[in-house]
Amino acid sequence: MVNQSQFQRRAYSTLNARQQENYNFQKIAAQFADYGFNCLRLSDDWQGADFIACHIDGVIFLKIQQKGRLTFNKKYIGKDIHIAFLIENDCYVYPHDEFLERLQKLDRCKSTFDTKSWIENGRYDWRQPPSWAIDVLNEYKL
Repeated sequence: MVNQSQFQRRAYSTLNARQQENYNFQKIAAQFADYGFNCLRLSDDWQGADFIACHIDGVIFLKIQQKGRLTFNKKYIGKDIHIAFLIENDCYVYPHDEFLERLQKLDRCKSTFDTKSWIENGRYDWRQPPSWAIDVLNEYKL
């Protein structure tokens, strides 16, 4: 017999950081499955990836770095990494280098790459992406 108390919904905010990461992986992997991908979680951040998304065609394999927000990092440049993150129930998956180049060409984003975070730390992220970034991100929404 199944104990129904095991199946009570839990608020995301009650989860610790590792549990939230696991939760987000499962939510992202479920959306990938709708497009014919199987997601294989990696234990060691292999070549910058948290997981590999393998397509049923046997040809497409994507190295995915899972994030909690829209993120860029110099350490991912040239590694053929895709970034996946959730905004509520929407999953966004973008090729890091391609999207970075697009944003660097936008006038409204130029100041981002003059920040201490980007210049000295080699990374930049937005807790909540600005509306202009969402407009560009929509092309990468699953």
